[in-house]
Amino acid sequence: MTAVIAMQEPLPPIEVLEPRWRALEAQADTSFFLSWTWIGSWLRATGARPDLVSVQSEDGADIGLALLGLSREARKLGKVKTLRLNEAGDAEADRVFIEYNAPLAARDHEEEVNAAFAHLLARRSDWRVLRLNGVADDCALIGAVPARRRILVDVSPAYGVGLAAVREAVGDYLSLLSSNTRSQIRRSLKDHGDGEIGVQRAANAAELADWLERMRALNVGRHADNAWDAPMFRAFAAEIARTGLASGAVDLLRVTIGGDVTGYLLNFVHGDRAMNYQSAFAEPVSPKDKPGLVTHMAAVAHYAARGLALYSLLAGKDRYKESLATGAEELQWWQIERFSPALEVEYWLRRILRR
Repeated sequence: MTAVIAMQEPLPPIEVLEPRWRALEAQADTSFFLSWTWIGSWLRATGARPDLVSVQSEDGADIGLALLGLSREARKLGKVKTLRLNEAGDAEADRVFIEYNAPLAARDHEEEVNAAFAHLLARRSDWRVLRLNGVADDCALIGAVPARRRILVDVSPAYGVGLAAVREAVGDYLSLLSSNTRSQIRRSLKDHGDGEIGVQRAANAAELADWLERMRALNVGRHADNAWDAPMFRAFAAEIARTGLASGAVDLLRVTIGGDVTGYLLNFVHGDRAMNYQSAFAEPVSPKDKPGLVTHMAAVAHYAARGLALYSLLAGKDRYKESLATGAEELQWWQIERFSPALEVEYWLRRILRR
């Protein structure tokens, strides 16, 4: 199958885009963040309207789809026209934080799709910077798009727990962790009276709404830039939880010890992996209580028993993620720049200042 050149168009109505996206998703080996559960929820909740890029075969079938948001991004020497892959270019809409980002491509056609997508970007004259956020380290677009320079802005581990090893340890997940982490979790369990650990999944819309509100309340004041304070983010969390409830693509879990709530987890389930997207934890019952560690420990046992392969904590350099993990993948944030007098001056000024 030979792909024609990629085509760009204004975003069609969601009810028109959905069947096209779902049909291609069924033919792809892709991440949750390229599924319609994520993309559709994001578009509905935020009202984002990026352009649609499609790559089609000779018979007119979609073999590649992606979204491109264009905005004027503030830089040191003024605003610069910036494209973002599968993002809108709006700070509020994009704070949902996409990961494992790429064009959606039909199985065995990834190379064609990336080449056609890169060719389309090369033809466009209306941008100076391309943001590739949350991409894998082997993302083909990084080197395929013609550029003046390619800047690796950030690298983050995506820590995770291999669940096969948990099952091989006969469920003794703690034996896979450091002695310090084991002692912290065991101390926390004793602080809770070594009560029975329970994991419940929200079963209906009423529980979803109630538990999400409790997550919001528990996160108040916990972070300097708290996503839960933003109405648009809360709308997205509610939309994706509702959308994924029936299909099983999203789990909203409540973890208890001896009947007392220790935490809530908003997780994605895709293929053989579960991914923790958001969390909220109860106040510690003692100075050394670690409700977050205990809550994630319960989730690891829950998903290991379900036969999944990985419990991912997604991108983040947090110490607790490293403590809980048995391995990590790597995600990258790239800035692909074309020539621009302002960007050239900014680049050389940065180099001089570093010296």
